[in-house]
Amino acid sequence: MGLPQGTFYIVATPIGNLDDITLRAIDILKNVDLCLAEDTRRSKKLFSRFDIITPLKSCYRHNEKNRIQWVIDRLKKGDGIALISDAGMPGISDPGERLIREVISAGLAVEVIPGACSPINALILSGMRLDRFSFEGFLPRKGNKRNKRLHKINEDNNTVILFESALRIKSLLSDLKDVCADRHIALCRELTKKFEQTVRGSISEIISMIDNKEINLKGEMVVVIEGKEAFNKYLKRIADEQNR
Repeated sequence: MGLPQGTFYIVATPIGNLDDITLRAIDILKNVDLCLAEDTRRSKKLFSRFDIITPLKSCYRHNEKNRIQWVIDRLKKGDGIALISDAGMPGISDPGERLIREVISAGLAVEVIPGACSPINALILSGMRLDRFSFEGFLPRKGNKRNKRLHKINEDNNTVILFESALRIKSLLSDLKDVCADRHIALCRELTKKFEQTVRGSISEIISMIDNKEINLKGEMVVVIEGKEAFNKYLKRIADEQNR
């Protein structure tokens, strides 16, 4: 496969099951001059699986800024460069956003190679409204910034998608319940992996499941939250049924 010179490829990688990589992604990764990876140790496992021998160079949060001009200079010389994260699409709650923006601003050729995306998987698995949704990624861990984001979620009529780690998931759910009341949510973990699990219910029901160890708290989790409008319609329906 001959690639155009000086193109920057943003390549989605599997979020769990390595077989979810696309044929086009494999071709790109095999034929670029260099691949930037969030964690080269993890990326080597993917490369080994598909016999990719392209050189890897790290690009993570603490060195991304320093990579920008170097990448732009390489692209201007005609090199093809790919950007991958540990899982999913680079820049979506992962390193790469600033680099992507600067390469585009420099007027260089950019292509996105689509693939697995955990927020979309979780949204579809949630059984909630799909036509309008908001992605909030990871919330700030504490303080006024976290509180503002929680109140923004409370007022959002769209289905809302969040990321959280297993260590902090119960704290997140408790904060959501305090601010957003006992809404319906879906909690998705280990997406596309052997022990994939999705649980659905009210926030208090999911917290109870965690307390009863019905949910294996492992890895990063995706939380999908019912929008305000849908929740209010549910409350009204319950109230109407009780008044009959």
